[in-house]
Amino acid sequence: MSVEIGDIRDAVWRGFDEVIDVRAPAEYAEDHVPGAISLPVLSDAERARVGTIYKQDSPFDARKIGAALVARNTARHIEEHLMDRGGGWRPLVYCWRGGQRSGSFATILRQIGWRVEVLEGGYRSYRRAVVDSFYDAVLPFRLIRLDGNTGTAKTELLPLLAARGVQVVDLEGLAGHRGSILGARAAGQPSQKGFETALAEALRLLDPAWPVVVEAESSRIGALRLPPALWTAMTVAPRVVVRAPVAARAAYLARAYADLLAEPEQLMALLAHLRPHVGSDRVTQLQALAAASDWQTLAADLVQHHYDPAYARARNRDDAPVAGQIAADGLDEADLPGLADRLALVIAEVRLPVSAA
Repeated sequence: MSVEIGDIRDAVWRGFDEVIDVRAPAEYAEDHVPGAISLPVLSDAERARVGTIYKQDSPFDARKIGAALVARNTARHIEEHLMDRGGGWRPLVYCWRGGQRSGSFATILRQIGWRVEVLEGGYRSYRRAVVDSFYDAVLPFRLIRLDGNTGTAKTELLPLLAARGVQVVDLEGLAGHRGSILGARAAGQPSQKGFETALAEALRLLDPAWPVVVEAESSRIGALRLPPALWTAMTVAPRVVVRAPVAARAAYLARAYADLLAEPEQLMALLAHLRPHVGSDRVTQLQALAAASDWQTLAADLVQHHYDPAYARARNRDDAPVAGQIAADGLDEADLPGLADRLALVIAEVRLPVSAA
């Protein structure tokens, strides 16, 4: 009647027709088992109310009220979401730790006749497995870092490399951030837990026998930290470097950051954050270029006076070898497929240890 999480690379939850998270919406939003749908048996407000009664008044009264709410919400979910499920439907249900919420929901579904099972230990067991893999173990992958100064289209090259059979993980995509002081995206970033779950799922789909290409990053992407096992593997991973002239990089950045350039007030505020790095006078110049919509000059100024010096300082502390490099004259959309072809050939020649450990 219950299922243990086991090794997350085995993904036991994928063997079920559906995975149902019955925790409150805020719990689900922070993080959840990959692919799970949210059918909360208590809303955020209801969960808080029952918890308060449990602590301040009476555990017995809290259980009575909670049971009534769970039954009412379960009935609504059956009517609104589950009526089309056939008799052979086999779901996996979980809550925080495999206790009362998931057990109550599963009991009602079983009475209907569905072959429902509960995740032993709930979401907490899944989270523990993710923490074990990223904080207590060695990453079982050999990495190659795709390096290059800001504006060399590294992030855009990753899916092109994947289409050419190279294993890649887009860390900035998973983190919802472009990795610079101007790199925030409108949708915001996931929670740290959500980021690590997405990362674990991306790695789960890859073959440890073959190298994995990731973009060279610092230990943080926006507000998120790269988990220790990944960061340790990245610090020793060989680099393949993409080089391009400043003009080509500035043109690329003006295209890649079009969403930010369309929000002048937000751009002005972000540029102000550069004062500790480049000084007030240069920030004033940058803001004047932004006010004039001179995007390419603005991008070139940022590249030369902020990003390139920052990269140079970081590389002075980077002892990992350069295993290959490639030069690009242009970074327009039409240039990138050919650049990816050449890059894939260079990556294929990188020699890596047989084992990540």
